[in-house]
Amino acid sequence: MSALPIEDARDAQDAIDVQAAALETAPDALSGFTIGVTATRRREEFGALLERRGARVVSAPAIRLVPLEEDGDLLAATRLSLAGPVDDVVVTTGVGFRGWMTAAEGWGLCGDLAAHLAGARVLTRGPKARGAVRAAGLDEHWTADSASCAEIQQYLLSQDLSGRRIAVQQHGEPMTEFVAGLREAGAEVIEIPVYRWLPYRDTSPLRRLISQTLSGAVDAVAFTSAPAVHAMLGAARAESLEEPLLAAFGGQVVAACVGPVTAEPLAARGVPTIQPERPRLGALARVLARHLPEHSVTRLTAGGHRLEIRGHAVVVNGELKPLPPAPMAVLKRLADKPGHVVSRSDLRIVLPGSPSRDSAEHAVEMAITRLRRALGPSGIVETVVKRGYRLACLHEATL
Repeated sequence: MSALPIEDARDAQDAIDVQAAALETAPDALSGFTIGVTATRRREEFGALLERRGARVVSAPAIRLVPLEEDGDLLAATRLSLAGPVDDVVVTTGVGFRGWMTAAEGWGLCGDLAAHLAGARVLTRGPKARGAVRAAGLDEHWTADSASCAEIQQYLLSQDLSGRRIAVQQHGEPMTEFVAGLREAGAEVIEIPVYRWLPYRDTSPLRRLISQTLSGAVDAVAFTSAPAVHAMLGAARAESLEEPLLAAFGGQVVAACVGPVTAEPLAARGVPTIQPERPRLGALARVLARHLPEHSVTRLTAGGHRLEIRGHAVVVNGELKPLPPAPMAVLKRLADKPGHVVSRSDLRIVLPGSPSRDSAEHAVEMAITRLRRALGPSGIVETVVKRGYRLACLHEATL
């Protein structure tokens, strides 16, 4: 029996879109920024696209896809579908529908299943699912342009469903509310569990990414599926860190989602997200390449030198200079009050590792020394005797 195909009809368009992203964004747009990538599928290609724009990428696969073509539940659901007329078929994902047909082929039921479904109204969730249906030689009756299951449910519930037999291809998780709504309307629903999402086998990269998000060591986290969002929130919840993680996404760390379906778990918690107009990897990279330089950069002039303070680097007079965590923390705190004196005790608070009181003054002095050395030109950071340090600015920073 062949395995569930991971590639689906979106790959060709994704490849075109990735190439377009490489051409349309500035080659250094993401320089100085760190981006967490939770994708499992095509993460190398997506990560490489971000790195070509200068980003530092932290790879933390959140989920893995488990095919169920040998699972008894899928075989039982297929036989139940074939046991009587099917009035409607809901296809939620291209990879899932192709997986169902592949599994049926392994059981010797592919021809029967295709012929059976040809007599039903096929409802598809977006262009990817529609493409898989057409590739199987079937015609779709209607497509949810928003790629939302809620739109499909609304479409069905606007009709009389009494006695209708509806097959619903699930997309990795039980569609409890969706199915319950159809059943309450009088439909008989056959759930088709083609595959399921499980946490990635090695959860340590995801746990590290959670820690980096909480500490502000990453500037953005990119999500390409709703299950990946759920996996990250679940991993944080297991360590009592879910609320702090949501707060980080609502504050200094950008949550970038490939589309509204992916963003839904965060939107339900009131977390702002950025999304491309089209749910494609290349489009997601373009959104990040536009958003971070525009919204996550502090620009100011200090000591006659132009500074752009980014995630893990500062651009001095056009030259990118990466900074270690301690000097960067100090620089960002000074930039919060450009031109104003910041005390040593205030700077001590922002240093990574929270040095003890006895070593605090030395730690601050070392961070200032390393910051001045990394910046290069003198006169950017000034010492104010017995008071602290300041950036030699005449104007407030603009964000």
